Amino acid sequence: MEISGVELAAHGMSVRGPRGAVFENLDLRVGAGGLLVVHGPGGSGRTSLLLALAARMRLSGGTVRVGGHVLPRAARRVRDLVAVARAEPAVGLDGNLRVSELVAERRWLDRRLTSRRVAEAFAVLGVRPRHSDLVRDLSRADELLLATALALAGHPAAIVVDDVGLGCGADDRAHLWQALSRVCATGCTVLAAAADAPGALDPEPVLVALPRLSRDRLRPTPATHPATHPAAHPAQHGASPEDSHPPQQQAAPEHEESA
Repeated sequence: MEISGVELAAHGMSVRGPRGAVFENLDLRVGAGGLLVVHGPGGSGRTSLLLALAARMRLSGGTVRVGGHVLPRAARRVRDLVAVARAEPAVGLDGNLRVSELVAERRWLDRRLTSRRVAEAFAVLGVRPRHSDLVRDLSRADELLLATALALAGHPAAIVVDDVGLGCGADDRAHLWQALSRVCATGCTVLAAAADAPGALDPEPVLVALPRLSRDRLRPTPATHPATHPAAHPAQHGASPEDSHPPQQQAAPEHEESA
């Protein structure tokens, strides 16, 4: 399988939601056929960053170039180039469907997905589920591989894969990263996110670390008076109000734009 991948570059990339910045002022560059890994704790904006690169979420600042197309002006063209394999809860596999039903559905939606293309994509990812298997009965690793293979069968220039290794042990996580490296070997650019950065891979990934906004970016409020009652100063017992209730930030989805 040979795919023409695409280079992505961002400068000053920012996304804001109703409660403030999801992430801001990010610069990154990943070459065609490269691997981008966005890593950080839950709530740090990993999924939002991937969706913004794929033109599925509106930028609030900065520019993103995907091949020769610049966001947000060329959002429709970018959506045609970048497939989203998984970015839950927005994009995921229906657990009530069987593998054969998912394949038939994808082939009905995209007539370019021949049996040969699907078989080649399954071989690249090492997907071997029985076609009668329900998605909900697959392991977390096999479900991710299946979702990625179905996206790869469409020969996109880039693929978004969120939450790599979620719910998996160390061996399965390593297996998933090796599988994504094989996707890069086809020429397809991979845009992935995980809680932790992977170990050594070929190609060497471009790493983007995101902080948890409530803990890493907000300045603590200095105490001006000594505590007279434990309940009056919860911050002195190990957690500030911000830490106890981290913001759940969500940006508005990208609206359809003409090419």
